[in-house]
Amino acid sequence: MNGNMEFRRARREEAEEILQLYRSLIGTEYCVWTENYPTEREVEFDLSRNALFCLYEKMPEPDERERLIGTISIDDDPEVEALSCWSEDLIPVAELSRLGVAVEYQNRGIARILLQEAMAELKSQGYKAVHILVAKDNVKALRSYEKLHFTTAGECELFGHSYWCYEKEL
Repeated sequence: MNGNMEFRRARREEAEEILQLYRSLIGTEYCVWTENYPTEREVEFDLSRNALFCLYEKMPEPDERERLIGTISIDDDPEVEALSCWSEDLIPVAELSRLGVAVEYQNRGIARILLQEAMAELKSQGYKAVHILVAKDNVKALRSYEKLHFTTAGECELFGHSYWCYEKEL
């Protein structure tokens, strides 16, 4: 990660900015998000559990503001964890979800940085593995997970979409 980027836990006052990033991705290629997901409810759920992380780019002088370029959350979804495909010996495990990269920053390896940083955070918390659902037609995401050596545990139909179930030992 280059020196002008910072990965950190989201702050409550950033909720609206995060929601705007989510909404900006609706309708973009490979994105299965809609007006109904993710919403304020998911942002609030993640913030309440200290489970939402952001990647910011520090803008050059004289501006020096931070710009939100990506988000990822550690989800807690019983439906996903109840899937029968997951390895039983990789416990405790956490699910990564709601990975989003600002459109103008896509195709620059930002998703991989978000995944690597989130996995390092989970490892530091004592997790042994990570799960993530990837829409089967999300070619760009599938490529990122392959480069990070995720393995395909199975497939599922949830929330009206077909997903590959990916997991990785930390």
